[in-house]
Amino acid sequence: MHSGHLLLEEPIRMASILEPSKASFFPAMTKIVGTLGPKSRSVEIISGCLKAGMSVARFDFSWGDPAYHQETLENLKAAIKSTKNLCAVMLDTVGPELQVINKSGNSISLQADAFVVLTPDQEKEASSELLPINFDGLSKAVKNGDTIFVGQYLFTGSETTSVWLEVSEVKGEDVVCVIKNSATLAGSLFTLHASQIHIDLPTLSDKDKEVISSWGVQNKIDFLSLSYTRHAEDVRHAREFLSKLGDLSQTQIFAKIENIEGLNHFDEILEEADGIILSRGNLGIDLPTEKVFLFQKAALYKCNMAGKPAVVTRVVDSMTDNLRPTRAEATDVANAVLDGSDAILLGAETLRGLYPIETISIVGKICAEAEKVFNQDLYFKKTIKYVGEPMSHLESIASSAVRAAIKVKASAIICFTSSGRAARLIAKYRPTMPVLSVVIPHLKTNQLKWSFSGAFENTSSDLFQNTCTPLPSNLQTNFPQARQSLIVRGLFPMLADPQHPAESMSATNESVLKVALDHGKASGIIKSHDRVVVCQKVGDASVVKIIELED
Repeated sequence: MHSGHLLLEEPIRMASILEPSKASFFPAMTKIVGTLGPKSRSVEIISGCLKAGMSVARFDFSWGDPAYHQETLENLKAAIKSTKNLCAVMLDTVGPELQVINKSGNSISLQADAFVVLTPDQEKEASSELLPINFDGLSKAVKNGDTIFVGQYLFTGSETTSVWLEVSEVKGEDVVCVIKNSATLAGSLFTLHASQIHIDLPTLSDKDKEVISSWGVQNKIDFLSLSYTRHAEDVRHAREFLSKLGDLSQTQIFAKIENIEGLNHFDEILEEADGIILSRGNLGIDLPTEKVFLFQKAALYKCNMAGKPAVVTRVVDSMTDNLRPTRAEATDVANAVLDGSDAILLGAETLRGLYPIETISIVGKICAEAEKVFNQDLYFKKTIKYVGEPMSHLESIASSAVRAAIKVKASAIICFTSSGRAARLIAKYRPTMPVLSVVIPHLKTNQLKWSFSGAFENTSSDLFQNTCTPLPSNLQTNFPQARQSLIVRGLFPMLADPQHPAESMSATNESVLKVALDHGKASGIIKSHDRVVVCQKVGDASVVKIIELED
């Protein structure tokens, strides 16, 4: 990957831009989160998504029941087994999302300058004059002149499928609005967003807790996407709730920033969360249009310096119905990568889009091209300066490993880890080569029967590409650390035999390293005479060593 690295700041031949990209085992260093739904839930389509580069599957509970999502997840398991590609699971909560209820499912035409009433009476039928909503406190939260947006599932930015309303009058629990643009709303459910208005609803609703306690626990989810995170307390509350559910104590919480409240408390939220999702659909409505890019750049910088994964949403909306993105969308994907995003989240594009596989493939190709011109040298210096001195022991080892890998033009960095923290720190410095994270699972029990503790309880051979050595049949293992690295840019997990500790004074790690190197060779990452940087602990000492492969 690093061999084709360019710097836009240096003179380049324009004709070189047209040279075809070299095929790579990994579609891109930047990860892709795909939302599974009606158009992407069959084993065949999911298999195609995995091969195209999807590494995290998102399940959006703002629609569909647990049984529906469980069927999709079972198909995901089958696709993982057939493709031998590891994939993590993300549960996306509903949170305090306001929705317009259209029980009939008939299209609703709204005309500019006409009036429409928003009512909490959900028994009434939706029409051009009346829209039932799922919240009885809207009339108390808004005032004349406030702005409200309504659209299907997520805002597309198209004024033909979403509508802009302005509050004209409050009548009891009803809110009378002037329609500002003509639009046709299709489907049974539309999201409603009151711009820059506090909605007095809990971030983690009772419905969310019920889904997490049942579906989430049953499937041992890797990530919880906490919708409408507004305060650090929201994350603390969610973590406390997960800690009581046993198997979900290690589930990572990604705070979804969707409104001004989340923006104003961003720093404290980042400190508490395991990662951040920049939900640009709703956030793009709350923020002035000209400020959206500024928030993205500032938020991604803060996440990068904190070493926490950042995910950007809403990049190729037009691919919901089209085979190619617009030029602006293609540039937007590239800029997200150059700004420092770890992953791109695809929502409607894969959930109900006509071309889920093609969308993932194209986004991956754009990411890979953008990574070639990412100024790693400048980024590295900026990160070192931000961290300051004295560095922590682990931070020093991670930065040294990356510096060494770049200086010797290594093909890969191999990191032995149990918690995954060391590998994530290495990835924080954005090396131009892939980081192979050899995860040593923790042993939970020593029984005659074992099973994987995670969303995919298969035999070890099912994870062929991501497994260093077969697991012995008398061990029960827990390795969410492997799947949770699937959302970190440049980090690619491999699972090692838990009998080989990450910290060792013997030569046992050498056998694991050999398997890791063989895997790298088989996948085309490493070739004969290449150099590889290895980061591991030997006893109490942390070691960074450079090895050169023989024939």
